[in-house]
Amino acid sequence: MASEFSDAFLLEAERHAAWGAVQLEALTAFLPEGPWAADLPSCRYQQGELELHVAVLGTYDMDERSWMWGWANPGMRGTEVVALTAAIRRYGQAHGIAELTEEVLDLSGFEDPRRAAEMVAFAGMGVTEAPGYIGAPAGPTTQVYFLPDDARIPRVDLDPVTLPRTLLTGAGLIGHSARQVVGGYFDHHGVPQRVEGDRIVADLPGGNRAEVDFDAYGRIGGVGVKVVP
Repeated sequence: MASEFSDAFLLEAERHAAWGAVQLEALTAFLPEGPWAADLPSCRYQQGELELHVAVLGTYDMDERSWMWGWANPGMRGTEVVALTAAIRRYGQAHGIAELTEEVLDLSGFEDPRRAAEMVAFAGMGVTEAPGYIGAPAGPTTQVYFLPDDARIPRVDLDPVTLPRTLLTGAGLIGHSARQVVGGYFDHHGVPQRVEGDRIVADLPGGNRAEVDFDAYGRIGGVGVKVVP
């Protein structure tokens, strides 16, 4: 039984922390209030009056305190509804991340297994670059997670004005490597970046420039944005 995630997994999750947190907020704002229903063979998810195309990311069993990837579910293996999440396993194999390749993760050793499951879902969202994930109760002790695959969901662009808050919030989510958070955020948005000592400098669209400084402990010490008039 594991009581913590591997370094490889944490570094991967950190890459998506900043952009992923903002994107999840956008998805939450986009989804209407109302009951949900899903038709898995047709990859359809409905919430209120909104219908989305989705994939099954995975399920969390509250009794067993375990996570099962959608691609590993015996009833869905090889079907269209898990085709997107099968890419997570291939990514894990290519990058040596065991948490992405094991069919079932025993999370009972974690201090907060439910939070650990959310982090697994978050990492899966990040690897596939999905516009968020949706968690919904599928029974008294089961939570199912969906990856929406729908162009109507707004994707959050890089905003120089909110950049400092976005990076600091992302760095505080997991707290493993702030450099991964910053580098992953700029990679996600296709922004050229370079390391200058204890600083990451990124060339933002429009000729603007971001400078992110790190302290002796690897934490973000400051975020500066130089805006071209």
